[in-house]
Amino acid sequence: MRSFKANGITLMKRPLLALLLLLPLLASGAQAASLPEGDARELGFSPEGLAALDSELLDRIGNGAFPGAVVLIARHGRIAHLGLLGSRTPDGSPMTADTLFRIYSMTKPVVSVAALALVERGLIDLDQPLSDFIPAFAATRVATGRLDGDGEIETVPAERPITIRDLMRHTSGLTYGFFGQGVVRQAYRNAAAGGAGLSNVQAAAYLATLPLEHPPGTTWEYSRATDVLGAVVEIAYGKPLSQALAELVLQPLRMQDTGFVVTDPADHPRIAEPKPRDGIVGSISLYDPRVPRPSESGGGGLISTVGDYARFAQMLLNGGELDGVRVLKPETVALMTRDHTISEGLKPGKYYIPGRGYGFGLGVAVRISDQDAILPGTLGDYYWGGAGGTYFFVDPQQDMFAVYMMQSPQNRRTLRNVIRKGVYGAMNAR
Repeated sequence: MRSFKANGITLMKRPLLALLLLLPLLASGAQAASLPEGDARELGFSPEGLAALDSELLDRIGNGAFPGAVVLIARHGRIAHLGLLGSRTPDGSPMTADTLFRIYSMTKPVVSVAALALVERGLIDLDQPLSDFIPAFAATRVATGRLDGDGEIETVPAERPITIRDLMRHTSGLTYGFFGQGVVRQAYRNAAAGGAGLSNVQAAAYLATLPLEHPPGTTWEYSRATDVLGAVVEIAYGKPLSQALAELVLQPLRMQDTGFVVTDPADHPRIAEPKPRDGIVGSISLYDPRVPRPSESGGGGLISTVGDYARFAQMLLNGGELDGVRVLKPETVALMTRDHTISEGLKPGKYYIPGRGYGFGLGVAVRISDQDAILPGTLGDYYWGGAGGTYFFVDPQQDMFAVYMMQSPQNRRTLRNVIRKGVYGAMNAR
């Protein structure tokens, strides 16, 4: 991994403080590509409004909510604001632009882009049965939600197969076991369905032995579908997921700090850490990115920096291209970032994470209504976040995106609202 080079912090009012924040970057010999710096006011933002956003986050940091955060806002292809706030660890190591974060479910859009790149190559078809790649899914069964007389989950055969499109839009019938209630979720918990110790393909085949929570193609439910999609990418591309992502997405975009493990000990001090007992759910702690794991989770295993993910977001905003390198065709990005669920009559599940006013595309939540949405934005904006405390959204109408990173699962949902309101509140030119 290499360091993300900051091209300036545009809203620092105190030059000495700005210099002190930049010193760790200058000392690191940062080499990774960055987006160009712009002037906040020229890009349609109030510097005072952006300073107010930083101030609100700093107040929360000062009150002990989390150690620190990074906020990057870009418009018209240039960085309008880069806020380096607080510290990267509870012991006070200063937050820098090259800080490494566990991005958890913000891995999902990256894997979805890799899968769509294989769709463009003809190696995957969106409406292809999943069982073409993982035969164990040829005879899936759906839970009725009841137990039979022997205390076993009552099931019926699935009326149609799971497709690759179902995996990408979370309508496969698969689920997660670490939150929520129900007989299938309990079965996931009992079976330790995370697949610890299994490879991506082995873990996917194991999930096929468990009942589905919903019939395929009927209901949006957050799930391990993108983990299974990662296994499909491996099979279709013929290489491990880490190598597939590197060749299809990360290397073309020069996302040199993004991967599944931080192998170089020299990079370990750059890893952001949460406060003690700040777990994802209850006692579940953030994983250690210094230690390789048997499976490379397509649903939540990547580590990245704000600068790397900004390049990914800018590529999507550009219609699949960045710095003259094309990752996806414009029509593929358009397909990815339109709603494939609510607008097509599919049901939101009990735990509908996208929220009111949003449907779901192929890897991202997509705004389909201004009347129902409770967050600022415009029709067609899309977003996703990670359980560790990271978040991004892209607004094509405003030619703008924002990336926010911290490591605090307990504050992740609250801070997403703060970021949205702060960014749109600071916009003074539409």
